[in-house]
Amino acid sequence: MYLTKEVKAEIFKKHGGSESNTGSTEGQIALFTHRINHLTEHLKRNHKDYNTERSLVALVGKRRSLLDYLKKKDIAKYRTLIKELGIRK
Repeated sequence: MYLTKEVKAEIFKKHGGSESNTGSTEGQIALFTHRINHLTEHLKRNHKDYNTERSLVALVGKRRSLLDYLKKKDIAKYRTLIKELGIRK
């Protein structure tokens, strides 16, 4: 499996502040980004997997809404997070 407990804990430790802070906006966005990158690679190999494509679109929408929330709440955190994750060009 691509998303083990250790990988998840590392993502939340790096972006959420601690391993147990799984509800933080920054941590959730980082987790979604990790999953989006994995699904994108999967779809490059399996271009007819429409269920995964639908899941990817839904996940991107969730991440977008969380990014909008973070942008309204704290623009400085938003800018550092998108720079760290490499979301924007």
